[in-house]
Amino acid sequence: MVAKFKQIISLALLLPSIAIANVSEYRLDNGLKLIVKEDHRAPVVVSQVWYKVGSSYEHNGITGVSHMLEHMMFKGTENLAPNEFSQIIAANGGRENAFTGRDYTAYFQTLEKERLEVSFRLEAERMRKLVINDAELIKEQLVVAEERRMRTDDNPRALLREAFNATAFLNSPYHHPIIGWMSDINHYQGNDLRQWYQKWYAPNNATVVVVGDVIAKDVYSLAKQYFGFLKAEETAQLKPQIEVSQKGKRSIEVHAPAELPYLLMGWKVPVIKTVAEQAAWEPYTLDVLAGILDGGNSARFSRDLVRGSQIASVIGVGYGPFSRLADVFTISATPAQGVTINELQHAVISQIDLLKTELVSEEELKRIKAQVVASAVYERDSVFYQAMQIGMLETVGLDWRLSDEYLANIQSVTAEQIKEVVNKYFIDRTLTVAELIPESLHLEQAINSEGANDAL
Repeated sequence: MVAKFKQIISLALLLPSIAIANVSEYRLDNGLKLIVKEDHRAPVVVSQVWYKVGSSYEHNGITGVSHMLEHMMFKGTENLAPNEFSQIIAANGGRENAFTGRDYTAYFQTLEKERLEVSFRLEAERMRKLVINDAELIKEQLVVAEERRMRTDDNPRALLREAFNATAFLNSPYHHPIIGWMSDINHYQGNDLRQWYQKWYAPNNATVVVVGDVIAKDVYSLAKQYFGFLKAEETAQLKPQIEVSQKGKRSIEVHAPAELPYLLMGWKVPVIKTVAEQAAWEPYTLDVLAGILDGGNSARFSRDLVRGSQIASVIGVGYGPFSRLADVFTISATPAQGVTINELQHAVISQIDLLKTELVSEEELKRIKAQVVASAVYERDSVFYQAMQIGMLETVGLDWRLSDEYLANIQSVTAEQIKEVVNKYFIDRTLTVAELIPESLHLEQAINSEGANDAL
């Protein structure tokens, strides 16, 4: 069996592509990676271009520049006028958009399968021929500044989460908000974006993912036609930027106009990319733990804190095992009427402490695993999500084949492992707590006015 496996590996190295589960992988001479997954259930195709750059690549003074560049990618190239990219996609019956994350920036289109050539032609154009016009940049800065005001500055919970991240992470670049700090947004110069574009937007720093009713070899030929002539770029080498070990509990208060208080708690935890090899099971166990606490109406938080003791009106858990750097496992909650933040926090800790001493029952574990599996199967029914999964894994530095191993790893989680990770990671030493303290809008306006007068 071992000899057979070695033979398969040797053959794979000799072929221009590796095909597993209808997935074919190619590498162009300029370094661009192409991954194609054939799915012939409907005559549509999803095309995505993923660049290995996001807010975690940025430094102070230019935070949010990756997101700003995402906006400018629609503002014209050497051969396309501002917004013409979107107009051409719409004229071909397609839908398109883009998004920036901490670890990547991605652009995508959904088209009728015969229109894939349109996507490749346009994406190849703006991969190396973007024109950053200073007048367009000034207009787009106003758009992004307003986006920040609406989504963060005027959103008390988003403001709290931003302050939480800046407190939880000291030297990890996850300290920065994806959209950037307002001062940086207001002071971008054209050359800031030109240099960022030149540094990161290159074929050897990109992965093109295509999923849909296509033939892989035909997509490969099309990719060579449109992307093959683009020149590779010497991209920057990132420093490790490993978060310093947290030595004690951190707390922060945010005063903002709001109707209700809000609690956000987070513990430092590993992800698949950062965990030690001998502890590779831990991120999957943390994923199952998230389901135990917040996996629907029958989960512990909903059962015990919302419906049972009625301590919380809303409560949720946040954890994602697929990121480039170590992250946090968060619990966010709004107290029920008449309940203080301290009482809510103690109730949450009591739920965590219970998991430190008592094993999860086999029945509860089976139910949570079934929910996780059902959710994963449902998501894979989407052509767009299949592409998302492949692109995200590749861009954070993981193998896209992990998506096929995910369910097996979830199924192998044991009650003993859950108890072990809770005792290991859910301790005060690595805890950060953020509290939203509601204030009246009039008080906030008075404080802002006073600060403006002091500045004068």
